[in-house]
This record gives sequence, structure tokens and C-alpha cells, in this order.
Amino acid sequence: MRLLAIDTATSAITAAVCDQSTTLAEVAVIDARRHTEALAPAVADVLQRSRIEARDLTHIAVGVGPGPFTGLRVGIVTAVTMGYALGIPVHGVCSLDALAQAYADAYPEPADVVVATDARRKEVYWARYAVSAGSAVRRSEPSVGRPAELPAEVRALPAIGRGAVLYPELLPNAALPLDVSAATLGAVAIRHLLAGDPIPPTPLYLRRPDAHEPGTPRPALADGGTP
Repeated sequence: MRLLAIDTATSAITAAVCDQSTTLAEVAVIDARRHTEALAPAVADVLQRSRIEARDLTHIAVGVGPGPFTGLRVGIVTAVTMGYALGIPVHGVCSLDALAQAYADAYPEPADVVVATDARRKEVYWARYAVSAGSAVRRSEPSVGRPAELPAEVRALPAIGRGAVLYPELLPNAALPLDVSAATLGAVAIRHLLAGDPIPPTPLYLRRPDAHEPGTPRPALADGGTP
């Protein structure tokens, strides 16, 4: 198995090549506004570092969010387009799951944690997890909301992601990592594949994009004025 993993749901534009047991190469660029410009070079770089040709890939995994619309769309469209061109399957991974798993890899002791990432508009994308024996199990569905609206017991948990950096008074127990690692996302995807539980690359937008198509223009004299 040679799997390309990419994620653009957080401030990291990240890519990795993994096989069934290890990460062959990983790159990441931290920039919340340059997903379109940075992703293709990151993919090319990680393929070169791993000495893998794109035609030799067997699977692609992509973070499906939740995340801001534009950045998330860049990653998913890139993954689906590559999969179509190469004739290989594309699998989705909840980006919050990858963050929680990275914490579980570093801190395997039993604990409950919350993953909270920047959703802009003074909100966070979040979900609660139970960590035990090096694995992270989601205990709530991904949601979006203002940090002050999270349940008090959730706000008191160790908070993974940039939400705690942005809102330290509401999420006081900041924990690493801040952004998704494509290597961890790839490992989560491989685990799902080996279990016979692949996930489709369906985006978790959770809300409408900031940009909207313009409506029908109003006539210049609609208010009854005169030329």
C-alpha cells in the first residue's frame, strides 16, 4: 500500500506518503490563506522525498474537515481529481480525528479531550474525544459554535488545536498539536482501510461559505426615484 495523505482543513497545508507501517515522507506549510498556492508544491515535494511516482500510489486520503470552505475545498478537489486521473480510490478522514489521534500517540494515558480548531467568525469547530491506550474515540459529532457556548465541562478539558490559542480565557488548557499532520491522517485512513471501513471524501462544511452568488440586481428606479 502506498497512500498519499493531504489535509487543508487547518492552518497547515500538509501532505505525506505512507505505507502500511510507516511514513515515508511528510511536508507542511503553515499558512491559513495560501492553500491553493501551497498544496500542489507540497504534494510534488513529498512524492520526491519519498521517491514515489504518482502512478505508483494505490490510495489517496484527504481530510474532510470540518474547516473553512475555501481551504477545505482545495484539498478535497485536489484529492478527488488526482484519484480520478490515477484511477485509484480516494478516502476521507475527519480532520478533527487526526488531531485527536496525534494527541493520543503522544499521550496514551486515559483522558477526555476536546479538539477545537479555528472556524473564523469568532467560532470553533470542535468535538470531544476519549483517549486510551494510544487511540482516540470521538464522543460527540463535529460541531461549530462560539467557544463560550461549549458545555462548561468540555471547555475545562485539554484543548487540542488553535482554538485554545485564539480563546485562552474560554479554553484554558491548551494542548498540542495545533494543526493536522498528514502523516497521522494517513495512519488513521490506513486503519480504516484495513478494518474494511473506508470513509467517502465528503466535506464536513457544517455551515454555508462566506461568499455568496449575487442576487438579481434591483432596478435603479425601484425606490420610485426619478432619473
